[in-house]
Amino acid sequence: MKQISQKSKIQGFTLIEVMVVIIIVGLLSALVAPKFFGKIDQAKVKTTKTQIELLGAALDDFRLDNSRYPTMEEGLNALRKQPDGLKNWYGPYLPKDIPLDAWGKEYIYKSPGDHGDYDLFSYGKDGVEGGEKDNRDIVSWE
Repeated sequence: MKQISQKSKIQGFTLIEVMVVIIIVGLLSALVAPKFFGKIDQAKVKTTKTQIELLGAALDDFRLDNSRYPTMEEGLNALRKQPDGLKNWYGPYLPKDIPLDAWGKEYIYKSPGDHGDYDLFSYGKDGVEGGEKDNRDIVSWE
């Protein structure tokens, strides 16, 4: 019997084919990346708004038990640890530590507030009062 041997051919990509793929991937990422990062900033604003609402609900629970909101000296920590002299504190009013805003900064709490019994807000992405778009302040009274 005669053995037939076939040479196995190893095929690969040419340099031109690889370069074309790299160029296509680069063009696609240049088009998609800016839209994707815009969504990240929007998500951070929504997250911060949601956290402010949840902190507001915890502040309201604190007030129902203690007939007042935490003082500025007590701050938001009064939602986690009982301040001295409060007999009707039935907290903690938050299951976890006080969160930071979506940009890693502490929320600002004022009581009494300029817009109500308390003001709770974040200065947004830039961390400075005022601003527009992603840099605007995110506040509890709006």
